[in-house]
Amino acid sequence: MSRQSRTKARDAVLVDEIRTSPVDRDLARTTRRLIRWLLLLLILLFVGLLARRFTLDRPVDYANVVEQFKYGSIGSEPGGSLLEAAGGLLPPEPIFAVLPQICADRLPGGYAQLGFLFEEGHHLPIGVSQRFRLGFDQVGLNCAVCHTGTVRDSPDSSPRIYPGMPAHQLQLQDFFRFVLDCSLDSRFTADNLLGRIAEAGYELSWFDRLLYRLVVIPRTREQTLQLATSLELIMGDKVTEWGHGRVDTFNPYKGMQFNWQLDRLPLSELTASSDFPSLWNQAPRDGMELHWDGNNDSVDERNLSASLGAGVTPVSVDHARLKRVRDWIWDVPPPTYPYPIDHGEADRGKVLYEVYCLECHGDHQFKDGVARGAKLGTVEPLASVGTDPFRLNSYTYTFAANQYTLYPDSPYRFTRFRKTNGYANQPLDGIWARAPYLHNGAVPTLRDLLEPPAERPVMFYRGYDVFDPEKVGFVSDVAQDQGLRFTLHDTRLDNNSNAGHLWGVDLAAEDKDAIVEYMKTF
Repeated sequence: MSRQSRTKARDAVLVDEIRTSPVDRDLARTTRRLIRWLLLLLILLFVGLLARRFTLDRPVDYANVVEQFKYGSIGSEPGGSLLEAAGGLLPPEPIFAVLPQICADRLPGGYAQLGFLFEEGHHLPIGVSQRFRLGFDQVGLNCAVCHTGTVRDSPDSSPRIYPGMPAHQLQLQDFFRFVLDCSLDSRFTADNLLGRIAEAGYELSWFDRLLYRLVVIPRTREQTLQLATSLELIMGDKVTEWGHGRVDTFNPYKGMQFNWQLDRLPLSELTASSDFPSLWNQAPRDGMELHWDGNNDSVDERNLSASLGAGVTPVSVDHARLKRVRDWIWDVPPPTYPYPIDHGEADRGKVLYEVYCLECHGDHQFKDGVARGAKLGTVEPLASVGTDPFRLNSYTYTFAANQYTLYPDSPYRFTRFRKTNGYANQPLDGIWARAPYLHNGAVPTLRDLLEPPAERPVMFYRGYDVFDPEKVGFVSDVAQDQGLRFTLHDTRLDNNSNAGHLWGVDLAAEDKDAIVEYMKTF
């Protein structure tokens, strides 16, 4: 620009200022300030909304305590912050919902194929909770996933669902494998997931879609890779399969909670799956030696420890809602035997039972809170009971010591865990619904348990929910039904032995039948 042009421009500005009144100039300055303040307020409002969204913690609750047990949160959804999430074995709800479509070849029957139970009116299975946390709809596992089972009278009948019953139909190990494998699959991409999520009816805003694409989906893969690494050995093929209705209680959180390198532990310690227990009638159990090996005598500590296996951490645990579950299982009764009982035969069996079984297991009165039996709820040494040792060996002195480091400087800190030398004498309330039997589920029926080990089934199938009222247990000679394949339990494998528990095995057949008839009344 020439000097003459610059001079003309300057003169034009001066003329304009002369023509503009002081009031106009003040108004212009005020307007500019207001715009700046409005922009600042909008930014603060946006930041506030983001802060509220990502700090909001809103679980889905249920007025009915049984519904709360089946679908309520115990805090197993991710906690902490979005980028440093703690806990959470499962991805956010929309991703979890569409995983069976993303990897349809891995799970063509959906989650029901793995023994998850669905009820009308619920789009998620029993044992999967919902919670808005870290800015997204999350899902987690709760107590009901391992402690709700089904019973059918025949292959053609509808299943009855029993909350608190061992989840004998559940394949938890295969479920974890599926979630891990699918989350690391090449099809687990933002485009594929967001498309499937939309098809499933989840309406994500543009902002949610952006966050899923840039943060949530990449973070889910990263967390899954970390989890797969810490659980690789017990999820692999080096240990005996868990199969239907079993779980390795403590080895998963050797990797998840303590970050132990599992490949440095002996396989004899890492092969340790056992049956899910029942959860009813817990009040008279408090003070007894709990878990299969009797390593704790506090129901509350047992519950808190078990919740760790569902993905809860000291950061994410919801103590108030866990207590609501505890208050329900405290005195919920076991289910009544649903088939006819020969009460004359049961009365004869009662006399025999009191001679051979009552001292260790109590009797039918336990379901009413009466704990009879001198050795009930105490640990029977392994040398005496003679059952499979792998579950006992997996819980070590070193692990017990490390448990005391959880929940430090907290009223919830563990104080009652210890290593034992055997398996606990369990009460038998609702025993008809707790098949298969022994701590590792190595004997399919009560009647089989009264036979010498050499005459018990060497191989049988687990996971079928059709009941056998005569022998008291589930039908165990069916390999598959309605597209579901069941677990072949081979008692010759490590951790699967059906040896031991020799009480009553030398009785006459009719006396054994009478004892079984009596146990139907428990």
